[in-house]
Amino acid sequence: MATLPAGRDKYRSFLDDEADSVQWRHGGPPTYDVVNQLFEQGRTKEWEEGSLEETVQNAIKTWEMELSHKVRLQDFKSINHENFNLIVNGREGLKGEEALKMGSYNALLKNSLPKEFQYYKADEESFESSHEAFRSAFPRGFAWEVIHVYSGPPLIAFKFRHWGIFEGPFKGHAPTGEKVEFYGIATVKVCFKSLFE
Repeated sequence: MATLPAGRDKYRSFLDDEADSVQWRHGGPPTYDVVNQLFEQGRTKEWEEGSLEETVQNAIKTWEMELSHKVRLQDFKSINHENFNLIVNGREGLKGEEALKMGSYNALLKNSLPKEFQYYKADEESFESSHEAFRSAFPRGFAWEVIHVYSGPPLIAFKFRHWGIFEGPFKGHAPTGEKVEFYGIATVKVCFKSLFE
């Protein structure tokens, strides 16, 4: 793997050339050095540079970075602000502002299971508390990769893998040092201009 200058990120486009007007949640752009190392050590696929698989992988990582670290939707470059709709497991869709207010963990993990079966209760968490809980449990981050792309644009269907090492406490549960991973299927409808130029 080529060495990049400190702070540069080859997986999240737009991170290194953001305007000074962007409002960051923690005062400046995040660094992903630690989770990028976890990704490089644990990835199962290495996509050809410029391939659809690499483009989708990096686009999703960019969107997650923006959702987790930018304060204003107007600063997002990875989505169409007017048309964005996040639908998870058949739930009602969330518009960009709604997802931004909830935070990535709450937006992606909210479910309609009975409370006794919910190990994570998104309705009881704020943006800040959700991020603190997962940063504590997975101090090296939770890496993400595309496993397979089933269809090309404009409606892209793909399989992904998400993993991390449970090295910190989580909601009263002691760390085990075990790898936690899951696989999923997703679709994303893209605008050629925003994703491929």
